[in-house]
Amino acid sequence: MQVYKAPLDDIRFILETFGYEDVAALPGFEDFDLETAMAILGESAKFCTNEMLPLNRVGDVEGLKFDPETRTVTTPAGFKPLYKKFVKNGFASLTHPVEYGGQAAPHTVGVLQTEFAVATNKSFSMCPGLSHGLIDAILNHGSDAQRAYYLPKLVSGEWSGTMCLTEPQAGTDLGLCTTKAEPDGDEYLLTGTKIWITFGEHDLTDNIIHLVLARLPDAPAGIRGISTFLVPKVLEDGSRNPVFCGGLEHKMGIHASPTCVINFENARGYLIGEPHKGMKTMFVMMNAARLFVGLEGIAMSEIAYQTAVAFAHDRRQSRALDPKKQDQNAKADNILVHPDVRRMLANVKVTTEGLRGLAYFAAMQIDVSHHHADEARRQEADDLVALLTPIIKAYGTERGYENINEAMQVTGGAGFTTDWPLEQYLRDTRIALVYEGTNHIQALDLVGRKLPQGGGRLYKNFAKLMFRFVKENKYDAELGAMAAQLEAAINTLNTATMELGMKGMKDQEEAGAAASNYLTVFGLTAVAWVWAKEAKAAQGKSGKFYQTKLKSAEYYFSNILPETLSLLAIMKAGKANMMAFEPEDF
Repeated sequence: MQVYKAPLDDIRFILETFGYEDVAALPGFEDFDLETAMAILGESAKFCTNEMLPLNRVGDVEGLKFDPETRTVTTPAGFKPLYKKFVKNGFASLTHPVEYGGQAAPHTVGVLQTEFAVATNKSFSMCPGLSHGLIDAILNHGSDAQRAYYLPKLVSGEWSGTMCLTEPQAGTDLGLCTTKAEPDGDEYLLTGTKIWITFGEHDLTDNIIHLVLARLPDAPAGIRGISTFLVPKVLEDGSRNPVFCGGLEHKMGIHASPTCVINFENARGYLIGEPHKGMKTMFVMMNAARLFVGLEGIAMSEIAYQTAVAFAHDRRQSRALDPKKQDQNAKADNILVHPDVRRMLANVKVTTEGLRGLAYFAAMQIDVSHHHADEARRQEADDLVALLTPIIKAYGTERGYENINEAMQVTGGAGFTTDWPLEQYLRDTRIALVYEGTNHIQALDLVGRKLPQGGGRLYKNFAKLMFRFVKENKYDAELGAMAAQLEAAINTLNTATMELGMKGMKDQEEAGAAASNYLTVFGLTAVAWVWAKEAKAAQGKSGKFYQTKLKSAEYYFSNILPETLSLLAIMKAGKANMMAFEPEDF
């Protein structure tokens, strides 16, 4: 039983609470006010629910077909017509520049649209998602000729894109990449093998443009010797470039998303960006992908929550512990009377909505960083995005997966069967904790790069933003207690940040040992700020929606935020006991 209704009311509330009107006022976005944005999102929600969701289970069951003779991949039944409809409806081109055939909508609107697509068909959504990142990379680092040639067809969706990083011996450590790029006039011939390439081969588009990490003959060792190349499946003259799929991975989930081994056999490629500085180009695509993956956790958590709620409203088991709540006209009570069922549903609900608020706040900052007239404001927004990206990616996927697991528990044995789609959602989401940089890599990025950057500027600015709410609401009759709780949480995070920094300067292993738990503490605190902002926005307003928002905020502060206490205790334990194990002890 597939259940999904796009959370449009929550989205509108978030946009109003976190200042979407400031985004709509930026140069070029005058035609995308809140009402227009919600109208676009309404149409996207209908398409995803009516067209994409029905094929989600089809794709999971049917999977993909690889022909080793032709080295081609066939997607599940219905995916190719679905892609054509997706493109025809303008969803692929929504946020891209008008000069290349796009509609120039705010990035925020595109992120919101992505949530619906991921929730209703995660496997399918990954194809246009990757193309979006490639477009950003070409816009930022491509030559005029490359932009003119590739972007119109990528923006329209006629072509799709990939990013080719990982090799059998080089996963997280990209400095170990060995794919070669030999100069051939103004072009290059690439030889090597890449693995785990999402939509590296498929039948949705006639051409696939690969963004590939490779080494020039004079490349220095390590990450400083990496260059980036555009390698099309079909060359400009219509001939087939010798870049082929060598096989498909057999995976736990996302069965309708081809994860390919890609072999470059003297494939013709074109340098994008400067020689030996390819990571600058690739990081444009990777950072976009990391936010996209964080949103995957939120989107899948939402559809899992709705599925569990639908089950809970119908299911009767046992008697209410409170006799007053027992239904005397039935042999058993609806499971929503049981405290533990409400605990599980509330846990999923408030963390999903809180993380959605944080992700959309970050999306709005991306628009500000790219389009605001004031340089200082652009820098502030850019800093916020840089700081929050690893948190949204890691905590968003960790909590999202945990939430789907919780939703499955609500459904009992039924959730473990294919009668309900929760088992697929759990399988499909698990990879999100791994790809685009494992979550521990995100934690190391946060601790090792983002916190020290600019002398701690990124962290200090976000802490000031959170403290602003405390200062403005500390003496409010209704919000004062919440403001005080938030202040205590921020002070605790400040202390943890300083202690981690001091330990890390003396011993990097101490920072590594605490990094993942620190990121979660940061995420829990940032989401507390989101809920405090939303509680203020709901304050004094009538209606069930706003009353539920206030209840949700209170629940988050009383039942979720205290998770930081146990994490902080583990952080204080440091590396000693974990590093006391010798390799042979495992």
